[in-house]
Amino acid sequence: MPIIVNLDVMLAKNKMRSRELSERIGITEQNVSLLKSGKVKGVRFETLEKICEVLKCQPGDILEFEPDEKSD
Repeated sequence: MPIIVNLDVMLAKNKMRSRELSERIGITEQNVSLLKSGKVKGVRFETLEKICEVLKCQPGDILEFEPDEKSD
């Protein structure tokens, strides 16, 4: 998948657990876990905004684009 989710890295930098983030942004801990693992198809801008506010970061700190390598 070309989109890499670095939420676990940002949580570690902020010394925060998934449970605390989920409580502060108003989504379930299970949804935070799915987001961390990259197993979601999308994320609402509202949720991304809340995550960035709590973790004091930019969306680009959480989401990263890594193109697939093409084999010719």
